[in-house]
Amino acid sequence: MDRREALRLFGAAAALPAVGDLAEFGRRLHRGLAATPALRTLDPHQDATVTAVADLLIPATDTPGAKAARVNEFIDVLLADWMTDEARSRFLAGLADLDVRSRAAFGKDFVDGAAADQVRLLTLLEDDALRVKDQPGSHPEPFFHTIKRLTMYGYYTSELGAKQELHFEIIPGRYVPCTPLSAATGPSGDGEGE
Repeated sequence: MDRREALRLFGAAAALPAVGDLAEFGRRLHRGLAATPALRTLDPHQDATVTAVADLLIPATDTPGAKAARVNEFIDVLLADWMTDEARSRFLAGLADLDVRSRAAFGKDFVDGAAADQVRLLTLLEDDALRVKDQPGSHPEPFFHTIKRLTMYGYYTSELGAKQELHFEIIPGRYVPCTPLSAATGPSGDGEGE
């Protein structure tokens, strides 16, 4: 991660109310997915597109991929509850543009294209995003970088991503993403202060 990305990440953390740790925030969102099973921002086609892109970015291999981690639903919650209207509109416009580019490139919506065509289109989007990043002046984050960042964030804060990909180990062997220590408990949990 370069310095600009780190600053942008810290800036995003400051924008979230009462959340000092983005990993903790992501885990809380994942726990809430079961309580909000219906999509609130994405329509079925947009959801299928987000799922397809996320699955290409983090496919299932010997570990589950973004689809199994329900990254599409995680992104939907972020869009509904945490993004500004402007950021949400840019994201949805990026999804629509993906289909426009897809129809121009291979005559079908993105989700209906062959995997090789989808990868080629995402590669072009990444190249375009890198060109924009290198231009002087400030620009909104390109759609490809936004969906890539949200996919990685959603995946690595999910139970599947944390336990099976990052090998996050919880003692006594269950997934409890955020367990604060009391002020009287030291780092070892023995009641000794820090």
